[in-house]
Amino acid sequence: MKPGEHKTVQARILGYAEAVGWTFVPREEAEQRRGFDSDVLPAERAKNRSLFFDDLLDAKLREFNPRYAEAEGALLGQFRHLHTDIYGNREFVEHLRNRGKFFDHEEKRERDLILIDYDDPARNVFEVTEEWAFHNGHYGTREDVVFLINGIPVLVIECKNANKDEAIALGVDQIRRYHRETPELFVSQQLFTATDAIGFSYGVSWNTVRRNIFNWKDEEVGKLEAKVKSFCAIPQVLAFLKDYIVFAEKDEELNKYILRQHQIGAVEAAVSRALNPRRTRGLVWHTQGSGKTFTMIKAAERLFRAPGADKPTVLLMIDRNELEDQMLKNLAALGLGNLEHASSIARLNQLLRDDYRGIIVTMIHKFRDMPANLNLRSNIYVLIDEAHRTTGGDLGNFLMAGLPNATFIGFTGTPVDKTVYGKGTFKTFGCEDDQGYLHKYSIADSIEDGTTLPLYYQLAPNEMLVPHETLDKEFLSLAEAEGVADIEELNKILERAVNLKNFLKGKDRIQQVAQFVAEHYRENVEPLGYKAFLVGVDREACAHYKHALDQFLPPEYSEVVYTGSNNDSKLLKEFHLDPKKERQIRKSFGKLDQQPKILIVTEKLLTGFDAPVLYAMYLDKPMRDHTLLQAIARVNRPYENEAQEMVKPHGFVLDFVGIFDKLEKALAFDSDEINAIVKDLKLLKVLFKNKMESKASDYLGLIERNFNDKDVDTLIEHFRDPERRKEFFKEYKEIEMLYEIISPDAFLRPFIGDYGTLSAIYQIV
Repeated sequence: MKPGEHKTVQARILGYAEAVGWTFVPREEAEQRRGFDSDVLPAERAKNRSLFFDDLLDAKLREFNPRYAEAEGALLGQFRHLHTDIYGNREFVEHLRNRGKFFDHEEKRERDLILIDYDDPARNVFEVTEEWAFHNGHYGTREDVVFLINGIPVLVIECKNANKDEAIALGVDQIRRYHRETPELFVSQQLFTATDAIGFSYGVSWNTVRRNIFNWKDEEVGKLEAKVKSFCAIPQVLAFLKDYIVFAEKDEELNKYILRQHQIGAVEAAVSRALNPRRTRGLVWHTQGSGKTFTMIKAAERLFRAPGADKPTVLLMIDRNELEDQMLKNLAALGLGNLEHASSIARLNQLLRDDYRGIIVTMIHKFRDMPANLNLRSNIYVLIDEAHRTTGGDLGNFLMAGLPNATFIGFTGTPVDKTVYGKGTFKTFGCEDDQGYLHKYSIADSIEDGTTLPLYYQLAPNEMLVPHETLDKEFLSLAEAEGVADIEELNKILERAVNLKNFLKGKDRIQQVAQFVAEHYRENVEPLGYKAFLVGVDREACAHYKHALDQFLPPEYSEVVYTGSNNDSKLLKEFHLDPKKERQIRKSFGKLDQQPKILIVTEKLLTGFDAPVLYAMYLDKPMRDHTLLQAIARVNRPYENEAQEMVKPHGFVLDFVGIFDKLEKALAFDSDEINAIVKDLKLLKVLFKNKMESKASDYLGLIERNFNDKDVDTLIEHFRDPERRKEFFKEYKEIEMLYEIISPDAFLRPFIGDYGTLSAIYQIV
């Protein structure tokens, strides 16, 4: 008998868990404690049995809440009535965070119901068991390893053997099946991991989308022991439950997330910096798409609740309206009582003058003309989003003078640039750290983790590109354009670039570009199933592009999104959107099977807009530094769709301006950073050629007689070995992907025959 999952992975995990303080409960004992009946048939035993260790839960409940006087089983009855969905799970999390309530009959008032003692972990009971079976009358499941705190199951591990192909994916599929068939399990269970003894992936229940499942990283690479002992360490599991699971609404849907290691690291670093009396500055650089908003929200919440902060004021400063609403919604979801929205300069000044304690959400420009020494307390913590652009110039001066003893922590999604401007950000926030950063998660890190994708670019045909000297003189060589940090600033520079704008908005050119975009989209992007942005130089250009594009594509393919104003021209008013319609467009664009497929934009949606199905950006607006990085980062979000077998390979930018021809000038950042993200599409051609020459030739050699019976027999014999098949499928899929992306292109002409043969071999195998 060869070692099954149990012998290898599962037994090891149980051993490591015991080593870090969990008590092992054998399966028989666990089933007894759940009220299984040993006299009935095994299939009947698990039917509707308790999902808790009832006696232990009841005992702990009374120990932690001496005034709790309800009958035994009352709380369990309450838990059984929670919805078996993400909403029931959210209510359960509130209970796990000791925010459930019970009525104290003696004092006639409500009290918090304590289920877990986070301050003195030794008072809790930590147990681990295996083969956790449950049957709801329709379906039965059996989870491999389950971890319980005070009789409540909170974490499940699915173990697969490493010799199974795609073992982790199988483990995750199993977790998905449990959600569908026995959702009762996931009212109390919060975290899951899937492991094959090599990889160790983790996520939260009710969110099994591939891009929200992460690899747990440990100093000792590749060792199961190190991973289990660090992930399942009691303080780590308690921290996940208490702090690092977040619920947030997006497009009217409730979502659940877990903070990743780099986010947790930054929250911890920000909190300890803020509570350090000797230091008052810090800069957190987390590349775009790595969850910076949640990191800020969590840091704010942790500071607000920190005993050492002593009833602080936490200022969360955002630089965009749409983020402000999202931020307020997400903060409200954390159940924080003390939350204020300072929507005007006067309101902000008043809150600070009146010494308000709690979290204030405001926008950076509300600091204009703030009086000096408005509040001298030192337990004021200011968290600033997009710090590279918001504190430049006078706003930062007002802020620092108004709150002279506060701690300022800047968050940025783009690296600090090498211009004079960037040095300012460094001086303001990074002055107390040797590397200039309190915490860093670089572009290269996030590509390695798969949280963002690399970007490939291609230049449009020469006749459409801006003449070099015009681009250089009116844009790239301007001192004031260096380090340009936001789009409003960029637009002012472009207003003055008269020849540049005239060239970009030439009538014939707009027709030409629109036709090129339509053909490119039809041939290269639509077949892959993805969507695109067309970025015009200004609102007028967007309106013209819409008219031109409608001649080459069905009108419903594209929509224009920009901010309208009352004194707009007739042309601009044609595309004004009311907020409801705009929300609808944003939502539909994010869905694979809905129109529009192309959004025409110039400012709105170029920052902060997140749509993983967005693959291509047709760039017809000169941009550089932070604005360029932020814009192109719209297309680097990973996307997977199992039903359609789609996995987005990278993001793609087609440049009609010629900016990418001058990369080192357009992106004044560390070259390591830039090389990590932006690559020329020519590299894909080199890769394709190499694969066809080195890998494909061996397979092509198997065909001697143009696919007659003999050839087919040879193929079947050759690929009987599953390892060989696996290797071939992997190579073919990569070659096919490259072919799809490069095509149509004259470069592929010499490879067409061989590629056709290779595809035929794939069909047969």
